[in-house]
Amino acid sequence: MNNLNHPVEVQTLGLTKVFGSGVHSIELFRDLDFVLRKGERIAIVGASGAGKSTLLHIIGTLEKPSSGKVLYGGKDIFLSDERELARFRNRHIGFVFQFHYLLPEFNALENVMMPGLIAGLPRGEIQSQSLALLERLGLSSRIRHRVGELSGGEQQRVAVARALLLRPSLFLADEPSGNLDSRTGRTLHELLVSLNEELGLTMVIVTHNVELASMMQRTFRLADGQLREE
Repeated sequence: MNNLNHPVEVQTLGLTKVFGSGVHSIELFRDLDFVLRKGERIAIVGASGAGKSTLLHIIGTLEKPSSGKVLYGGKDIFLSDERELARFRNRHIGFVFQFHYLLPEFNALENVMMPGLIAGLPRGEIQSQSLALLERLGLSSRIRHRVGELSGGEQQRVAVARALLLRPSLFLADEPSGNLDSRTGRTLHELLVSLNEELGLTMVIVTHNVELASMMQRTFRLADGQLREE
């Protein structure tokens, strides 16, 4: 799929992230300019500690840059206050992490419903949408099972369903198959590609997995503080 004519979804300008100050400061990256177009799926790869997860968190507004801008539709998102950022994340960005962060005291259905309940949407509507997503991801027989009763692959699929509940325009994943065996990971990889193609979901995935990176449309390597397309 050619995305060159698609509208820009996210753009970073001069993005820099430094931890600490003075002689003890650590610069992860500097002056990163990056464009993500609507409907693309891309991978960000690089060595551990290069700053890939931090970059993903900044794109997802979970963390602020030391300097530079993150533009959504041409607007600098970090000009918003914390409440506005939280509302923006809830409605427009879906996250999946290596550690799924599901709530163990709730079952699969309740976990998927959580973002909608936080947003104050009608419970019946949210439940219906959650059930449809769980069925789409092959989990219709597991909806009443608690997290501890699900396999690792099932838990990640529940996390994916939760991330998709509010139909975000951007899907961010940080090592989504890092804790899965190769067969289960491959199934998850194929699922992510199909979601991108069927839903037009813009997708950024941080990964060490060569197979997953090869399934993306573009791959960027973060090394020595710079982001370069491979």
